[in-house]
Amino acid sequence: METERDIIEAEAEKFDFDAAEKRIAVLQQAIKEAKIPVIVLFEGWGASGKGYIIGHLIQNFDPRSFKVYTIGERTADERRFPAMHRYFEKIPQYGRISVFDRSWYRDVSIERVEEKMSKAELDRRFKEILDFEGQLSDDGYVILKFFLRISKEEQKKRFRKLESDKATKWRVSEEDWKHHRDYEKYLHAFTEMIDRTDRPYAPWLQLDAEDKKHALALVYERVIEAMEVALENKKLKQAPSPAALRIRTDDRIIPQPIPKLSEIDLDKKYDPALYKADLKKAQKRLFELHNQLYRTRRPLIIVYEGWDAAGKGGNIKRLTQGLDPRGYEVIPVAAPTTEEIQHQYLWRFWKSLPKDGHIAIYDRSWYGRVMVERIEGFCTEAEWKRAFAEMNCFEESLHRWGAIIIKFWLHIDRDEQLRRFEERQNTPEKRWKITDEDWRNRDKWDAYETSVDEMLHYTNTEYAPWVIIESNDKKFARIRAINAVIDRIEAELEKDGDKD
Repeated sequence: METERDIIEAEAEKFDFDAAEKRIAVLQQAIKEAKIPVIVLFEGWGASGKGYIIGHLIQNFDPRSFKVYTIGERTADERRFPAMHRYFEKIPQYGRISVFDRSWYRDVSIERVEEKMSKAELDRRFKEILDFEGQLSDDGYVILKFFLRISKEEQKKRFRKLESDKATKWRVSEEDWKHHRDYEKYLHAFTEMIDRTDRPYAPWLQLDAEDKKHALALVYERVIEAMEVALENKKLKQAPSPAALRIRTDDRIIPQPIPKLSEIDLDKKYDPALYKADLKKAQKRLFELHNQLYRTRRPLIIVYEGWDAAGKGGNIKRLTQGLDPRGYEVIPVAAPTTEEIQHQYLWRFWKSLPKDGHIAIYDRSWYGRVMVERIEGFCTEAEWKRAFAEMNCFEESLHRWGAIIIKFWLHIDRDEQLRRFEERQNTPEKRWKITDEDWRNRDKWDAYETSVDEMLHYTNTEYAPWVIIESNDKKFARIRAINAVIDRIEAELEKDGDKD
């Protein structure tokens, strides 16, 4: 009587591997030309054949257009960044392929069983994974997830076979045997992982990997199908749905009230007689807090946005005078490079995050997505409207990691901006600060003010608040910003019981 195993083996024998491999090679070139990024990840039991399948799959790709990543336990340096940092760094450029031998799912399976992760932490990590995959899918990434299943008995047999050969004995570790002994616990963890992260835009395909050729045939079929669908969708250039053209928010994240720019009193001034002494005092306190941040391994992220000529440079200069130069970096954000524009827009910001205990000061930031990119047409309406939720999730992830976040909008009125523009233009040593683009942006003041008000409204969260800095008086603005940073750090450290 023919068994299920006999049927699987027969199907594998009938499969035309040669035709499938040629088709994949052709499709991969088409994917490259269409600039569609592809992520293929493999999870599964030890000795289930991930290496065998990956080895066959990548032979069909142009070696210049893909990269394979083998994911192990996080290194000491990787643990100084958010958990998703090392994965965001590895997403492929548009038109290229990243293949993962294990992935972001490793932590939520292994650490879960080894009780290194609480249920609350597990829930948070699943949420981060869904945000990560959802954002990439929205940006056009094709995500293929395969899980290779084998029985406990089959795994034991394969381990024994590997150990019997000197050339392969090294591939079986004591940790592998420990996982084998805890097979039922891992089975439960894997099942929960798949159930909670199976989505139409990033579905799991579970493979019976006891017959490697049959599993490989199913991988080929899924890869071919996914590439063909992606190419067809790209060709059709489907118009965004009405839902895609609504401003997207996250129901779990509730923005805090914040006034509109037109409601801000810009007549505030600082007493010149007090300025130097008060600045020095604030900088001294900031230096003390910087030491505490380093000692407690709390990262600090400061975002500066504002009108052209609002004084961001001078404000940042006075702020950094109160910091240990070994522990901070000022990151000027200009138009994206060729490499950066070939990735999802948050990629370059994930790559620039500070280590724990360090400070990153962004002179402009990811909020360009909903300001200059929106107004100048560098992104689509659907892209900037979903960016509010994406940026809130990004900042929430940083907050959960332990980062203290504060965001400044340096606000001046039109008359003050004009005065500063003319001063720069008429002063030889300052003329480099004024450009034709500054004048063009000034002509779009009303459009920018509308976009800024929306940005503040949708992204002023408790964990990443905006502070509008009244900047008509530069001295007032500098003291105000430094004190706001001090207050933010002190409040966060006090929650942890670390405030001196």
